[in-house]
Amino acid sequence: MRRPIDPVDTIWLNMDRANNLMVIESLMTCADPIDRERFLEVLRTRVLDRFPVFSQRPVSSRMPLAMPHWEDVPDFDPGAHVRQFTLPPPGGDGALQDHVNGFISTPLPRDRPLWEMHLIDGYDGGSALYSRLHHSMADGIALTRVLLSMTDAEPDGVPAEDDLGESRHAGPLGAAAHLVGSAAGTARSALLDLPHVLSPSFAEDAFTLTRQTTGIATKLTFTRNPATAVAGTAGVRKRAVWAPPIPLRDVIAAGHRTGTTVNDVLVAALAGAVSSYLRTHDGVALDVPTMVPVNVRPLDEPLPRELGNRFALVLFSLPSGLDTPFARLAETKRRMDAIKDSPEAMLTFGLIRGIGRTGKDVERYLVDFFANKASGVTTNVPGPQGPRYLAGSRITSMLGWAPESGNQTLGTCIFTYDGHVHVGFKVDLDTIGHPEELLDAFGAEIDALLHLAKAG
Repeated sequence: MRRPIDPVDTIWLNMDRANNLMVIESLMTCADPIDRERFLEVLRTRVLDRFPVFSQRPVSSRMPLAMPHWEDVPDFDPGAHVRQFTLPPPGGDGALQDHVNGFISTPLPRDRPLWEMHLIDGYDGGSALYSRLHHSMADGIALTRVLLSMTDAEPDGVPAEDDLGESRHAGPLGAAAHLVGSAAGTARSALLDLPHVLSPSFAEDAFTLTRQTTGIATKLTFTRNPATAVAGTAGVRKRAVWAPPIPLRDVIAAGHRTGTTVNDVLVAALAGAVSSYLRTHDGVALDVPTMVPVNVRPLDEPLPRELGNRFALVLFSLPSGLDTPFARLAETKRRMDAIKDSPEAMLTFGLIRGIGRTGKDVERYLVDFFANKASGVTTNVPGPQGPRYLAGSRITSMLGWAPESGNQTLGTCIFTYDGHVHVGFKVDLDTIGHPEELLDAFGAEIDALLHLAKAG
């Protein structure tokens, strides 16, 4: 079977470069060893049988301006995409990070389906699943849902249609995903409701939207990623690191006591970590912009068989230039609220779709133009609230990093799962040579915010 690759998916197929691969990296750790045969059966029934792209490869058209297409791989063998490894003793986080970092800069071969998974034994008495999935297959939120569809609420359970552990929001700006749908719906309704169009309230809303749109266009055009210790020319060498889990109840308490949200606290902690790193290496801290993906796919509907990319990006400036944890938290909340109340996600969703209808060279220029306005990509995903099981083994942690484009150098993953917050960074080693300092600073900022909340 052959089918055209969607123009938006083609963007990410064309954006693969040695210094920034379009590969979504995902990691699950498990308390017990994973049985390979049981895992392969789960993979076959819940992923391969449902989503054809996992058994298809991309093929370029022979016509100069024609779109590429997905093509079935003859005699597809899923076992060839699931590799088995064993960590050297004692098999802790250091050994697992060494394994991940041995592959994180390796492109996925184009002559086969664009994914692979590693079943890794010997991790802390259990195992780990390291997945590498190409962005052209689907966006990160969709692929997170695909991976979670392999999990169960019980060790021997069979998932119901609504029991796939799917996150209800795309991250710190998850509400903006719903804003896209509601804003589009309002526009359609207005076209059919002439009295509403003529009303003063509609004129006021239209004026506000026009003013917001102008401001967003200015922001997207003129924002610059300042020259700092976390900005530079992206190289090939990447490194992923992560910290011990943080109890979610502490973050919730800090949010309640300061009148902010869990997302505000976590993003403010990221701003504090970046601030600390810049003060150490630059002597001064500045605000650093990052891109945040926003899901625009209805999360209460099943994923389509063809998957694909349906997401927007918003540009968020971390208030890392401010001096105190409280100032950073207050400003994080103010900036988050402003974006949630704006049509930025709706506008960038349309922009991405427009870029997908240009030629390869124009795509690359436009993607680089916007990507280079940010230090990298930040994802903050509220995952399953209770424990999940993969092929009968209890999952102990989850992490996942979105790809970077252009010269982006700092990828941040914040993943909330089963009462804990898991934080990890994927950095460009040519620019950010000490990623462990970011982890330490993130934990210190969380502690400072907790003490601040208790004192308040």
